[in-house]
Amino acid sequence: MRQTCRLCGHSRLTQFLDLGYTPPADTFLLKEQLDEPETHYPLKVLQCDTCMFIQLSYVVPPDILYRNDYPYESSTTRTGRKHFDGFAESVVETHNLSNTDLVIDIGSNVGVLLKGFQDRGCRILGIEPAENIAQIANKNNIKTQAVFFNHDVAKEILDEHGKAKVITASNVFAHIDDLNAVLECLDILLDDDGIFVIEAPYLVNLLKNLEYDTIYHEHLSYLSIKPLVPFFENNGFEIFDIQEVDIHGGSIRIFVNRKSCRDISEKVSEIIRSESNSDIYSIRNLMLFSENVKRNRNNLMNLLYKLKSENKRIAAVSAPAKGMTLLNYCGIGRHILEFVTEKSQLKINKYTPGAHIKVLPDSALVAKEIDYALLLAWNFKDEIMGNLSEYRDSGGKFIIPIPNPTII
Repeated sequence: MRQTCRLCGHSRLTQFLDLGYTPPADTFLLKEQLDEPETHYPLKVLQCDTCMFIQLSYVVPPDILYRNDYPYESSTTRTGRKHFDGFAESVVETHNLSNTDLVIDIGSNVGVLLKGFQDRGCRILGIEPAENIAQIANKNNIKTQAVFFNHDVAKEILDEHGKAKVITASNVFAHIDDLNAVLECLDILLDDDGIFVIEAPYLVNLLKNLEYDTIYHEHLSYLSIKPLVPFFENNGFEIFDIQEVDIHGGSIRIFVNRKSCRDISEKVSEIIRSESNSDIYSIRNLMLFSENVKRNRNNLMNLLYKLKSENKRIAAVSAPAKGMTLLNYCGIGRHILEFVTEKSQLKINKYTPGAHIKVLPDSALVAKEIDYALLLAWNFKDEIMGNLSEYRDSGGKFIIPIPNPTII
């Protein structure tokens, strides 16, 4: 349990949201594990009263979160693959990368982002702590080391590969507890005029769109710009540009370099003003967000119970980590859902953490004549519903849980 802010180090932290005790969202279980003890950890969200940074209080050990049977693959959806390819293309073109430039991706998963850089001629290296995921990347010719990123690893990479022109951390920077250590590693590895690119769900969108299912133990921090500016400056770096991107319910891409390396875009000050104008740091508004989360849970459960009372058959579609927060916080179990469906072979025939609902292939929706499908990966709803046209044609309907439970 953290007693100090992971960004500024101060000890005055105010809790505004409690999602209860849940197991880690990506710990899917085999049938023989269902009777074993399952550890639940507190899922509480706090704001630093000093720098306003939003963060979790409890840190689950990384070796528990990113074990050898880690089930998340970043290449599952066409939308995601297209997004990451565009990410790579934009960085290569904007910063004139050449075939001698090294790009390192921290938390590279199966290498879908690095593939975009590789296809455009860059040298690449992935850092991925989950061994099974790193193996998939290496089989796909994406050079990946199965290690946690730390000081020793940074020095070893420097000795073997030299300095990096670009270091990326897509949906990873917010997963790291010791952020100061990350910047120490950057100082070792990043070229003098190199760039560090962070991408993560944006706090503004999370609050505005009631995306509370984005909160789970892997996501230790919820990023906004105002607290990050002094953090980077105090460590010899600065944010020089920002892009808002339409992925995962609304994300933000942050470009960082060493101090005074590039002119700072006006976008940085514009975003900070916008954050202030939207009053996202007001504890009153954060408490209101918490009340709206409870209201969403009540509305969703009322809808599901109503459908069950009408003898409707309900399952869930897709089993992302965010969906596990929703199921466990709302108390949606086997008394409501008959099963969950997935595309990923890493999850099919396993059971969801906490609720212990069996995961089946998407084809089960039609085969088992499901009336309503609760769409857990609502951030990819257009693609998923398009893929399941046979289910829709058979009369099946979808329930979108966030921000307001809606049947479509």
